[in-house]
Amino acid sequence: MRLRPLLRLAVLAGATVLSLPTLGAEEAKPDPVLSQMVASPARSPQFQARDAARHPLQELAFFGLAPNQTVVEISPSGGYWTEILAPYLHDRGTYYAAANPRGTDSAYANRENAAFDAKLAADPARYGKVKVTEFGRGHFDIAPAGSADLIVTFRNLHNWMGGGYADEAMAAFYRALKPGGILGIEDHRGSDAQPQDPKATSGYVRQDYAIALAKKAGFELVGSSEINANPKDSKDWPEGVWTLPPTLALKDKDRDRYLAVGEADNFVLKFRKPLQ
Repeated sequence: MRLRPLLRLAVLAGATVLSLPTLGAEEAKPDPVLSQMVASPARSPQFQARDAARHPLQELAFFGLAPNQTVVEISPSGGYWTEILAPYLHDRGTYYAAANPRGTDSAYANRENAAFDAKLAADPARYGKVKVTEFGRGHFDIAPAGSADLIVTFRNLHNWMGGGYADEAMAAFYRALKPGGILGIEDHRGSDAQPQDPKATSGYVRQDYAIALAKKAGFELVGSSEINANPKDSKDWPEGVWTLPPTLALKDKDRDRYLAVGEADNFVLKFRKPLQ
């Protein structure tokens, strides 16, 4: 990944943001059925406890989720969003979970895959129709080309930057989406006062940098939402974003201070693949 061309793109992206109205997630009206899925007692209590910080109903409504869509979630990890998306899309839509590549020497990826597989297998009534694909370095067949109405990813862009395949990821999303399809991205918002680390080692990504990456791949910026903004996040923590909850990398050291800050300041961006 080359920083200088992206910084030039970031300037253009920043200009776009200035001229584009900010579209708040609160302006999108959630589907009552989606509201029921978010409120479902079948969801894990630890995930429900994070809803106040993550605003799943509002964010999915902002991205334009509908029950008859083909949706791809990139890096479902523990399944926070799977617990909502899989049952919501079960009857009329299609849900692809683009998980870690299989058969690698990454113990972390293998553990995540095993846990995710076990989760799906434990409740076939809810998860029996989930289509698991692979996403990671060298593995970008997340869904058939031109098949997806919506691709969503939550707090993962910094990982692709760190792995050096953010451009390839964006190209894969563009390829999988239908013309007019939507890409929804959430990640930890970096400070505009600091140059972007191309590896995002702190876990923070400048919003203009993220926009530049997507536009470089051919996407159009539709809008942004401040639903997951947190002005208490100063973005200069000793262990990066992982200093804050839910990770709390410093464990008990200054724990109350970081709990008082809350989860990171996050941007929410909505892009479209052009119709032509």
